Amino acid sequence: MTTPSGLIVAAPHPAALTAARQAALRGGNAVDAALAAAAALTVVYPHQCSLGGDLIALVHSPDGSVRAVLSAGAAAQDVDVDALRAADGRMPAQGPQTVTVPGVVAGWTALAEAYGTPGALAAALRDAAALADEGATVSAGLARAVRERAGRIGEDPGLDALLTGPGGAPLDEGDPLPQPRLATVLRALADDPSSFYRGAVAEALADGLHRAGSPLTAGDLAAHRAESVEALVLDVAGTRWWAAPPPSQGASLLAVLEAANAAAKLPEPERTGVLVARCQDASAARDRLLGDPRRGTPDLDGLLHPAPLAGAQPPEPPFRPAGDTVAITAVDSTGLAVSLIQSVYQTFGSGICDPGTGIVLHNRGSAFSLLPGHPSLIGPGLRPPHTLCPVLGRSAGLLLAAGCQGGRAQPQILAQTVPDLMDPAADPAAVLDRPRWVTGARDIGHETGTLLAEPGSVPAATTAFPSGVPVVVAPGRTDLAGHTQVVRLTADGRLDGAADPRADGGTELHLPEGKAL
Repeated sequence: MTTPSGLIVAAPHPAALTAARQAALRGGNAVDAALAAAAALTVVYPHQCSLGGDLIALVHSPDGSVRAVLSAGAAAQDVDVDALRAADGRMPAQGPQTVTVPGVVAGWTALAEAYGTPGALAAALRDAAALADEGATVSAGLARAVRERAGRIGEDPGLDALLTGPGGAPLDEGDPLPQPRLATVLRALADDPSSFYRGAVAEALADGLHRAGSPLTAGDLAAHRAESVEALVLDVAGTRWWAAPPPSQGASLLAVLEAANAAAKLPEPERTGVLVARCQDASAARDRLLGDPRRGTPDLDGLLHPAPLAGAQPPEPPFRPAGDTVAITAVDSTGLAVSLIQSVYQTFGSGICDPGTGIVLHNRGSAFSLLPGHPSLIGPGLRPPHTLCPVLGRSAGLLLAAGCQGGRAQPQILAQTVPDLMDPAADPAAVLDRPRWVTGARDIGHETGTLLAEPGSVPAATTAFPSGVPVVVAPGRTDLAGHTQVVRLTADGRLDGAADPRADGGTELHLPEGKAL
């Protein structure tokens, strides 16, 4: 494997950048650096990602080929669909019934085996274990999440123990965050990552899941495998875009990117109006059509070319899915690039932290449907529809890896940023600094379809769009507009990138001694 002469990583937390730097100093490539950042984030960002979450990634190899790594976990074989319907008629937002098999560790392993350097993942996991032992400090974002979810934290013994200080007060920004049980698990995974699914870690986690009331068993964990599959492709305006296939909403992203290109030369507010309408169409198509290919072939054409809503309201989730996700992007001078996204879905996922392992468990199962015949109907061994939506772009001038936080709005957020980033002369930091908008309803805190605009993202006099969507201007930047991470390699060998100013992170550029760009 060729050793890169330089690499750059974008991530949402300083500890992730430190981990990526350590991986690079050990001679690692872009994937090694991204995996090191990902492991560190499971320690410092338990409200957004965890060993108990899922992972979807796209990788561009130096030879120009692209693969999608899907490590999204399935529902239990013993899931009782009738009991779920009888309880409330819809999937709960959190709790033990929303926990699906966690895919993160299998995803890391698949990436490391296919693209990493020998021993790099083990070293990264040991670094993450040391971080968990020493106790990272609580970031501003984690402190906000603790305040906002104080009630739920108090209901779960594991979360309460993790996020409450010695005096009984909730942890606040700057407080230490020791996680000795998680450190023990990370060290075990450094020795044998498969033990998460078939070994001592799996047995301990299965026992904790049973105690919490989840139907998941050790057999469900053992059945999980990450998949390496063909990515979806869109060629438009001299750029080839890649997105992840179902159960990811990547097809919705490509639909919106195509519309963004078609509307690029229109005057405002017409340009934004066209893009808003396509975002609504794509969102509605996703809610109607996206499901697990294990059940049957999804209507990919319907997702890529969504039918116009013609004024109808798109279906909305019954709860606000306050999505929490981390995106890590990396590219090196060989042309190896990765966009890796991992998540617990909502803040603190299912609201359960297994006390025995210190693992916060995600609530991806809440995205299942209970409607008979629906493509995303929950069933044994099936995966829920996924918001995680990495993207890669390549033109004659550059290679781009991008990803964002933002839940269901990820296609909207990326469509407002990544097309402009395909210009080699564009300043990535300036593009991410621009105000953005998102459209939705309950998922952005409104009861009806609304466009939530950061100041300056739409013309000042705009109060609504032709599709009937009213405009509400936020007081300033909002996390609902996403945390986007981007890195680029230009045709002349320049590495650059940026981390979203709405998050806590940045970029880390590593050049071996004596090298310069």
